[in-house]
Amino acid sequence: MNEIASPGQLRLAYLRWALVTVPAIVFLGFLSGKLANSGYGNRWFAALAKPELIPPGWAFAVAWTALYILMALALAIVLHARGARGRGIAIVVFLVQFALNLLWSPLFFRAHQVGQALVLIVALIALVAITTALFWRVRRIAGLLLLPYLCWLAFASYLNYEIGRLNPDAESLGKPAFQTQI
Repeated sequence: MNEIASPGQLRLAYLRWALVTVPAIVFLGFLSGKLANSGYGNRWFAALAKPELIPPGWAFAVAWTALYILMALALAIVLHARGARGRGIAIVVFLVQFALNLLWSPLFFRAHQVGQALVLIVALIALVAITTALFWRVRRIAGLLLLPYLCWLAFASYLNYEIGRLNPDAESLGKPAFQTQI
């Protein structure tokens, strides 16, 4: 027996990473959206003029759940790739972009900062492109798993831009939920 670990043992090690990353990332994404009161249930958002290409509300929940699962699986692959060149920086950049991802919903839906949310999402696209390239270098499949996320962010930035363009006074339509009236 010349192998250090059998293919079955390697799959099991990857599965252990995935069993941690998938629930954690999906939960944190859900929590960010819930705390920000994101979506069509938000009265401020419901009052905004929206672009014609905006999907129905359920599509966002389905898309983000799928994207968070893909991101988590990609992260599990990279975490599992011990000894791979560039693994450490790939993980750090992933964590930074994920933190920005979690900040977008509160900035847009809770604080009503449409312009700042657009700046954030453009920065997020750049970081996700870098993360995708870094993941690709560690394990090609990990980079491929991030491509739908990158495409969705491009579409989301279009929606963010259009909402800002159609609603130049969006920030003043309602009091941001971060403020308290006495």
